[in-house]
Amino acid sequence: MSLHLVFVTSLVAQANPSTGYELANAALLEGLARAGVRTTVIGCAWPGQAVAPDAEAALGEVEVRTEKAGPWLKIKWLLMSLATGLPMSSAKLRVIRKEAVRSAITAAGPFDGYVLNGVALAGAFPDLFTDKPSIFVAHNVEHRSSAENARNAGSLIKRILFARDARLLKTLEPRLRDRSTSVVTFAAEDAVDLGVPPDRSVFLPLSIQRSTRLPETRKLAHDLALLGTWTWHPNRIGLEWFLNEVTPRLLDDVRIRVAGSTPADLASAWPDVDFVGRVERATDFVAESAVIPLISRAGTGVQLKTIETFSLGLPSVATTSSVRGIAAIPDNCTIADDPESFAAALNDKIRRARAGNLQRLDGRVFAETQAQLMDAGIRQMLDMLTGATSGAKEALS
Repeated sequence: MSLHLVFVTSLVAQANPSTGYELANAALLEGLARAGVRTTVIGCAWPGQAVAPDAEAALGEVEVRTEKAGPWLKIKWLLMSLATGLPMSSAKLRVIRKEAVRSAITAAGPFDGYVLNGVALAGAFPDLFTDKPSIFVAHNVEHRSSAENARNAGSLIKRILFARDARLLKTLEPRLRDRSTSVVTFAAEDAVDLGVPPDRSVFLPLSIQRSTRLPETRKLAHDLALLGTWTWHPNRIGLEWFLNEVTPRLLDDVRIRVAGSTPADLASAWPDVDFVGRVERATDFVAESAVIPLISRAGTGVQLKTIETFSLGLPSVATTSSVRGIAAIPDNCTIADDPESFAAALNDKIRRARAGNLQRLDGRVFAETQAQLMDAGIRQMLDMLTGATSGAKEALS
């Protein structure tokens, strides 16, 4: 049976995906295609960002990035959130007309069900996606992430807003959970946190379909490479921990480069760290590094940068939070959670790399295992959906 699913997402595929959310979306769509599923994507694009050649922003361009928003737009988001009782991520999308979303659904033609990809768009228009069976993809346990953000926020206003989001999400997530035939999580423990019944829970290990072959590296350009969206608060928590607690314990001449969107106040506070902004080829950037620090300290879900690091066979030092959702840890990854152990492991690997031992593995073994597990999870998810579809047809006959 060939399925046609409508993929409901806040962000359609970008020409040069860089965030973990974008990479997870691409992996999920590729996995559905391998399973023979036809998908119609309904979502937005960021202003000024080119979408992928085979993508279309059916709902137009919408700015949702806090770091790109001016004060008046932030006030507008807050007022919309207060007026609708929605968490900020969903309130931002209420600039889209409900009729536009309904028209996009109609334009998809006959289809079998929805993939509700995250909370944001599905939460903004909850009554528009109830006419067909749905799969809810929980990238993170959003209410937990917001509660962690509140505890770590630097200002009273941010603490209040994050805490409010946590309360609202704790109501919204169960609503999406209960309406869906299955709930997909990228870390098994997230299903427990979301209260998903075992018979509707699907653990989906992610497989990144970018190349697992590193470019030839004749000379290391830096000792440590960190790549991420540091404007996202859970990621910022990890980076601040690394800079404040780990960096002072590293070798005196260590060379650190940080790529990705970074708050200006954080970059200016660390002049000895090379903040390089967005990089065109992430694989080239990490290939020139001796070791990859995986520094997650907050949030839920799976760390896409961890999967990429392991798929490329690069040596790493990781916190326990960075390897959640991953069963097989490569031999060249050291797990450490306190700053002293984390720094000691990095120093050891840096010294070995400088001496000529790059400690790199063939990442294809890890990548192939992830792909097999992901395909099995997608089959389980689709079986639940088709079972619900068949049941609904029988009830109508």
